[in-house]
Formats: sequence, structure tokens, C-alpha cells
Amino acid sequence: MNLFQPKPPPYQFIKVETKKNVEWLTLNRPESLNAMNPEMMLELQHYFESLQYRQEIRIVVLKAQGRVFCAGYDMSDEHGVDVSSAPNGMRIQQRVSRIVKLMRDCPQPIISIVQGAACGGGFALALASDIRLVTPNAKMNAAFIKIGLSGCDVGVSYMLPRLVGASIASELLLTGDFLHADRAKEIGLVSKVDSIEALHSEANNFIEKMLNTSPMGLRLTKSGLNSNIDANNMDSAIALEDRQQILCATSEDHKEAINAFLNKRPPNFKDQ
Repeated sequence: MNLFQPKPPPYQFIKVETKKNVEWLTLNRPESLNAMNPEMMLELQHYFESLQYRQEIRIVVLKAQGRVFCAGYDMSDEHGVDVSSAPNGMRIQQRVSRIVKLMRDCPQPIISIVQGAACGGGFALALASDIRLVTPNAKMNAAFIKIGLSGCDVGVSYMLPRLVGASIASELLLTGDFLHADRAKEIGLVSKVDSIEALHSEANNFIEKMLNTSPMGLRLTKSGLNSNIDANNMDSAIALEDRQQILCATSEDHKEAINAFLNKRPPNFKDQ
């Protein structure tokens, strides 16, 4: 097996269940606390990259089998990191960082359901999602600094301060301390704290609302948020919004949405 080539289905360490226009993606190494081995990372790379070409899938729910969401990188002897040379070390490093970039680049909103621990790379998966739902026992940390590495890794130092602010991000990255569910809700990092069963229901509530929007409108909203978080100024942000709105306004789905609104019925959008 080429350990640097994204691995297509059949997947071994992730499961994908398709329900109409939604896919439920499950991390499936519960015996290892869903720690990411090289094969799982390559499967996740392939899956999230494939979403660029599967626009009939409109939403992804990321969850995990077992009692823990993801313990980060599998550091067992079998999967130990070989950084004997800089090029090899960089290829290994980019296995997981590429997943995070693909998650942010894919046009589908991602809802993550986090139970138990989300450490290191597992924390990065949660941060790369668009909406986070967590159980009361959830705890997340940038564990990298705890093992002699920089606390800034796999996109966490980019995403975290934009989600919670620089002060809290600095606290978490400089110490590696756990962020528990209640505080995560208090600072706005997660949308809901509840039992795993209730979170599945909450995910379905979000799904129902998102599927009631136009396919293009949903995609461009995620794209616009991604771009405008880093907009240089308000003029740049509004210019992007103007272009996106005209793209949506000239679509057949906009006409359908107006017709459905006026006639008090659900819209019937085409997959685009």
C-alpha cells in the first residue's frame, strides 16, 4: 500500500451511510479510541476530496463509533512517526493536515457530533466542521504541546482563534489543557451539549432546515463564510456577497424558492 496516496473505497476504518442527500461519516477504530492510523487518514483524505465531485451530497455528519470521538494520531509502535528526514517527515505531517484543508474546502456543511475526548488531530477534525454538537463528557485539547511539539498544528492555530478569540486560543494552545463541554458552549465553540441520542436528533433538525435551502445557496454560504472570515475589509466582504447573491438570484432554484414561499409550500429544488 502507498502510504501517501489517498485510499478509495472500500474503506476499512471509516464507515459512510448515505441517506438521500446526506452522508453520515463514522470514524471506526473504537478499539483504538478512533486514533488515526495512516490508513484511516488516507481514507478520510479520499472521502473529503471526493465530495468536490459529488454535489448531490449536500450535508455531512461526522461522528465516531464507541466512547471517544478521536484520540488524535495513533502513536503506537506500529504507526510511529519516522522523521529521520525532513521530506519524509513533511509527507507524514501532511497526511492529517490535508484532511483539515479538504474539510474546509468541500462545498458541503459538516456537522460533527463529539463524545468523550477529541485530542490533537481529533480536535482539529471538530474545529474543521461547521457546526459542533457535543455530549456532556466531551473534552477537547490541542495535545501537541504535551508531547514535546508546538501547540500550533494541523490548522488548529488558524481555526481556534477565529472561533473563540486569541486569548482563549492562546490559553489552550500554550498549555494543552482540556476544554470541557460546558465551557465550550459558554464560549460559543459548540452549538449544543446533550446526550448522544439528543444530538443525533439535533443534527437531523439542522439537516432538515439546510435541505430546505437551495443547493447553490447552501454551498455559497459555506464558501462565503470561509472567505469573509479573512476578508481584508468590509468592501471585499460585500463585493463577494454581491457576486454570490447574483449567482443565486439568476438560478432556477431562486424562482422556485419564491414560488414556494408565496404558495406556502415546501420548495422542490433541483440537485446542482
